[in-house]
Amino acid sequence: MTGPHVTIEPSILYLGTPVVLISTQNEDGTANVAPMSSAWWLGWRCMLGLQTASKTPQNMIRTGQCVLNLASPTQAGAVNRLARLTGTEAIPELKQRLGYAYEPRKFEAAGRTPVESQTVAAPRVLECPIQLEAVVAARHGIMDDDPQVAGLISAFEVRITRVHVHPDLLMDGQENRIDPAKWQPLIMNFQKLYGVSNTEIVPSRLAEIEERDYRMPDVDRARQVGA
Repeated sequence: MTGPHVTIEPSILYLGTPVVLISTQNEDGTANVAPMSSAWWLGWRCMLGLQTASKTPQNMIRTGQCVLNLASPTQAGAVNRLARLTGTEAIPELKQRLGYAYEPRKFEAAGRTPVESQTVAAPRVLECPIQLEAVVAARHGIMDDDPQVAGLISAFEVRITRVHVHPDLLMDGQENRIDPAKWQPLIMNFQKLYGVSNTEIVPSRLAEIEERDYRMPDVDRARQVGA
């Protein structure tokens, strides 16, 4: 890729982020699950960008809990089945315009299996190879400086309380390390779903640092249920 750049104004900047199926608990104790891809990670914390009025963030605000189920390419069909469903019976105007439909039984609609969590009430998604139980640590407004959209979008900071991983993803001889060559996340890239290659381009200098040196107090805190 050579030559001068051009200046453009794309409507969105989905430059490649992992797809997460967030499961939460509804008011009546049933489960809700919804796909999203505005997520990034630091230590045992995750930031989630969500439309505040949607069912998932409303459940998170009410219960303070959720499960982040990380999708692999084999989950692409389920992601598409959930893509334009909402657990909100009174569908917001924006979602009506985008063609969303009300569906209270999302696990069944997606063909996914709920399994009990250990530290939160919301279930995990059995078929997802990585499942992260979490509690809401903070909520931050996004675009609150623009009166046209103030209050519409929130960034939820969640703290992971339990990590469940399919054993096939573990690094050989390591009980607590995920092998990046084995874990292939499903990526949302400008509204399209992609897998990633397991080929390492070049050795990473960061990999020369022991992974345990990044360990944060949240890891030990997660052992204390309810902390």
